[in-house]
Formats: sequence, structure tokens, C-alpha cells
Amino acid sequence: MTQEPRVSVHPDSQVLMAAIAARLVTKLVDAQDRFGEATVVLTGGTVGIGTLRAVAASAAAPAVDWRKVNFWWGDERFVAAADTDRNAVQAHEALLDSLNVDPSRVHVPASTDDVGTVEEAAADYAARLAEAARAEHAADVSDARPDEAPALPRFDVLLLGVGPDAHVASLFPEMAGIREQEALVVGVHDSPKPPPQRISLTLPAINTADEVWMVVAGEDKAGAVGLALAGAGTVQVPAAGPRGRNRTLWLVDEAAAAKVPEKLIRKEPRGL
Repeated sequence: MTQEPRVSVHPDSQVLMAAIAARLVTKLVDAQDRFGEATVVLTGGTVGIGTLRAVAASAAAPAVDWRKVNFWWGDERFVAAADTDRNAVQAHEALLDSLNVDPSRVHVPASTDDVGTVEEAAADYAARLAEAARAEHAADVSDARPDEAPALPRFDVLLLGVGPDAHVASLFPEMAGIREQEALVVGVHDSPKPPPQRISLTLPAINTADEVWMVVAGEDKAGAVGLALAGAGTVQVPAAGPRGRNRTLWLVDEAAAAKVPEKLIRKEPRGL
């Protein structure tokens, strides 16, 4: 059952990213203990990529069996595969290239090198998610009919950054993606933030995750964080929409928490 979000405030962005990294290692170890493997949906941005660097530097990182971690992305830029704007390129540089990962478990959305349109890229990503879900389902329930398989694999933890305009993934205020109620992946045109074409999970997909972690730093995000936690409408404030099935965490620094009501805040001690 989905619970109300919990807000944990850290003294600054560096402490925040180290704390998220520690949480992530623990979550992945716990998932592997339970299921034999773990699945994480990554995000880009300063905090998302900084967290991956913090994982790479963590003495606890070897506790995870990285060959049994499935990696997906909440959104991706529809540009050339090697373009440094790509979240996947940045994630590989920050963490994945230093780990003993199984390449077949790293699911990068298609680039302009692979397909011709952003709609094709979105359809391809949705198809790969469904294929992973079928394989997972077959392993869990060997006698189930194929039509009983879910359209998405299990997401143990899904990370999301928040933009100053309150966008999450590539779901922007008032645009078609944030209004989508049925499709699990959408192609985005005319993104207010360049590059203009992107692939994104939708809220129906995001909200299947066991845990959703909103990871945010900086005073330029304070307004968006405050509105999202005040119960603003999702179409106007997309960051208000994500909810994990079991837990929703807002992991923020003090600057980003400036407009959050004090009663919602749990302050983490300096040094975590």
C-alpha cells in the first residue's frame, strides 16, 4: 500500500549524494537477498550522476553482486548514442564502467543511431520492458499463461531528479507526457529543456516501483519541492505525482527543502 512521502533533509549536496549512495547499496543488497537479483531505475542530473560517483567511491559497493543488477533509465535524450547529453553515457562514466556488470542487464533506451524517430525509440523501450517482465514472470510462475505477464518488470527502486519547473524524468508541466494515463513509455517532442526529443517512462510506469526516491539539491529547486509536497496538481507540478507502492522518499539538501513545511521534515545528522 502506498504511503505518504517521507522527507529526509541533509546538510548539503555532498552529504546528500553520499547518503543516497549508502541507501542504494543497502536496497540492492536487500533485493538480491530476497529475489536473487535487483532492479534499479536510474536518473540523470547533478544529483543522480553524483550519487553514482558516490556509489563508485563507497567501500560498501562490493557488497552488491553487480552482475545481478538490472539497470533501466527513467528517461533518456534522443540523440546519438555517444552524445554526452545521454544519461546512460554519464552513468557509464560515473559508475557502470568501473563495475563487473552484465551488459545484457543494462537496458539503454534507443538512440538516433538505432531508430529514426522518438516514437520508435519509445515503442522499442516499452517492448524491452515487456520482454523483461515476461521473463521475470516466467521464472516466478512457470505454469502461468503468457497473457498474465505484467507489462513491466519489478522495479526495486526508482530514482528521480526534479527540475526547477518541477518536471520529473522527461514529464514536463502541462505537456502530453504528464497527462498520459495508459502508455508506459512516451516519446517527447519540444522539451522545454534541451535536447528537445526524449524518451520517458510515464507516471503509470513510475508508480509501479516498490520505492520511489526523489533526489533533489539546490535552492533553485526549493519552489518545486515545496509545491509538490503541498499537494499541487500533477499536471502543473509533475513532481507531485510519483508514489512508490511501498515507500516514497524525498532525499533533499537543506537548500532544496527551504519551502517544505517543518512538520514534514526529518533532518539527518551531519556526517551521514
